[in-house]
Amino acid sequence: MEHYSKDGFMLTHSIGFAINKARNILVSEMDAALKDLDITSQQMGILLSLKRGIATTPFELSKLLGIDTGLMTRMLDKLETRGLLERSRSLEDRRVVNLTLTEKGEEVAAKIPEIAPAVLNNRLKDFSKAEFKEMQRLLLKFVAD
Repeated sequence: MEHYSKDGFMLTHSIGFAINKARNILVSEMDAALKDLDITSQQMGILLSLKRGIATTPFELSKLLGIDTGLMTRMLDKLETRGLLERSRSLEDRRVVNLTLTEKGEEVAAKIPEIAPAVLNNRLKDFSKAEFKEMQRLLLKFVAD
């Protein structure tokens, strides 16, 4: 089913515009909240993914977080320079780089759940439980492969 056509298409009324604007607002608010930890919202995704074992290589992180490999490499370089993670070559396959959080990285990652929910809850404060569940369902459907 086609929901848009060239006739009468208005950028500001498109789903893409709304999703992008929502993302930008969320990134700005999350970055401000994470400032004391000296990380960004994108770096937060990396640290939490590593802490929870969801992804352990640059490739897995790139795929999970939707970040191109070049940007991922630069972000990992910054996190490694700041002593938050370490890289090591896989013993089974030298082409694979494994990532692990350092003690400092573990400490920073452990503080994120004290901060991030407040940012999200503030943005969602006017949503009912049903609206929240529906929005979550629809967004997950939208991003599904």
